[in-house]
Amino acid sequence: MKITFLGTGTPAPSLERQSSGYLIEVGGDLIVMDHGPGAHHRLLESGHRAVDVSHAFISHLHYDHCMDYARLVLQRWDMGADRIPDLKVYGPAPIARMTELLFGEEGVYGPDIRARIEHESSVFVFQERGGKPPRKRPAPQVKEAHGGDVVEGAGWKVTVGKASHVQPLLECLAFRLDSDEGSMCYSGDSGGVCEELIELARGCDVAILMNHYLSGTEPTASYRAACGNHRDNAVIARRAGVKTLALTHVLAQIDRPDIREQIIREVKREFAGRVIWGEDLMRLTLTEHGLVKIEHANNIG
Repeated sequence: MKITFLGTGTPAPSLERQSSGYLIEVGGDLIVMDHGPGAHHRLLESGHRAVDVSHAFISHLHYDHCMDYARLVLQRWDMGADRIPDLKVYGPAPIARMTELLFGEEGVYGPDIRARIEHESSVFVFQERGGKPPRKRPAPQVKEAHGGDVVEGAGWKVTVGKASHVQPLLECLAFRLDSDEGSMCYSGDSGGVCEELIELARGCDVAILMNHYLSGTEPTASYRAACGNHRDNAVIARRAGVKTLALTHVLAQIDRPDIREQIIREVKREFAGRVIWGEDLMRLTLTEHGLVKIEHANNIG
């Protein structure tokens, strides 16, 4: 199983870190978990294309986790030319309504889609790509997911859990993926010491946790409960018994050599496993016995 970090940043604009997105290659499938702004560009840089992606899991509907969802669906539909199965999408409500408002006949991209289906020049391009008219509309298979749901794939399964973020205004999910090739847990955005997340991640080879800020600098208790910090993440990783902890979704204020070293040092006082500071286009390959091989951006793509 390979995990590529497509975006390890925040909503803040950055040339170094795009917003949240993760790519998992497992059992012959290509899965994305979250697809925030810039994540799709990183997908291309990783050597993959929209048509290669089979499943999408969206943790919550903050824009920094789903803005490139539209790009994934449209480019996959356009380049796929009706020759590939519809994208399978899982996420919290109201992702079904959002999908309809994006791609439905009266949706945001409705006029674009109609032109690509009906105009002679677009039909020609569609046929050149191997399509046979009449062209179908994009129709991602959307299922709204909730904590406790299980999604079965070819040689893998994803268990849906609950994160601690901005409920009840948004339903916020975390995902655990298990396969014969290894296991991983992605927290989405989650803050505090979330008991549901600890149970979801228990015994995983890799846990990817939001590490938004430096512990002790939170302005309020509610901010700490919503946004991850390094000391709470260390407790989660220790109590869950994960083998490797990957820290991501980091603010620019802590993305400095001195602060990174402090955070990793303090995490290791609490957590005995391996600690990774996530970077865009970092690739983790799970090997035997839960060991993780790391490749950086200049080694892939």
